[in-house]
Amino acid sequence: MVVKTYSSGCGATGLYVGVSNVKRYFPRNVSEIELQLDHLQIQCGLEPNFWRGRPQIQDPRLCAWLESKNLRRKPRHPATPLVLIPAGENSFKLQRVSTAGRSRSNKYQRSQRLEISAV
Repeated sequence: MVVKTYSSGCGATGLYVGVSNVKRYFPRNVSEIELQLDHLQIQCGLEPNFWRGRPQIQDPRLCAWLESKNLRRKPRHPATPLVLIPAGENSFKLQRVSTAGRSRSNKYQRSQRLEISAV
């Protein structure tokens, strides 16, 4: 599922999951999920408003990880798209869209274009 970064304006950064993704992937009885962020695994609580039209995941460790990847949402910049990949019961792996959706052949073709243009 595609999700986006968000900022509340107070420096707090998190994930905006989207209402349709909440309905599809998150049972109402779940109060926390596991996020896999590279080699780090964290448990994130889901607020009651998560199911009431504010489908946001916020956690200080998630914020630090997003900032370390330069994914912090800045004012007047578009939200950064990411993917949450189901990785078990109430567990998701978070990745950039570009690394999650790109095949090896696309990488090869892009590197070939760079080599040709450099000649």
